[in-house]
Amino acid sequence: MNVEQARFNMIEQQIRPWDVLDPAVLSLLSSVHREDFVPEAHRAQALMDLEIPLDNGRALLAPRVEARLVQDLSLAKEETALLIGAATGYMAALMAHLAQRVVAIDSDAGLVSAARANLKPVLI
Repeated sequence: MNVEQARFNMIEQQIRPWDVLDPAVLSLLSSVHREDFVPEAHRAQALMDLEIPLDNGRALLAPRVEARLVQDLSLAKEETALLIGAATGYMAALMAHLAQRVVAIDSDAGLVSAARANLKPVLI
C-alpha cells in the first residue's frame, strides 16, 4: 500500500469516525504529513491508529486524538495558541495553519531540537 492510500485510509477509517468533520482539519491531515514528525524508527507506523513511543516514556498521540484536539480548539486566524508539550512538532504544525501564531514549548531538550528541525519547512 502506498503512503497516500494509507493517509486516505487514516482519515476515512480513524479520523472521521471520531466525528472529526471540519473540512479545514481534514485538509490539513492530507497536507501536513504526520510521518515527517515521527521518529525514523517508527515511520512505518505513523498513519496507524496507535500512539508512537518517544524517549523518556513520552508518546505521540494517536492520529484520531490529535485531529479531534485540533478540531475542538476551533482556532481562528487572528488567535495565538500556546502548545505545552510540543514533542516532535506535529500538533504545532497543524495549529500553525489555523492560528496566526503558535507558541510551542517542551521540557525535553531533545524533543525541542526535533520539533525545530521538523517545523523548519512549515516556518518558511
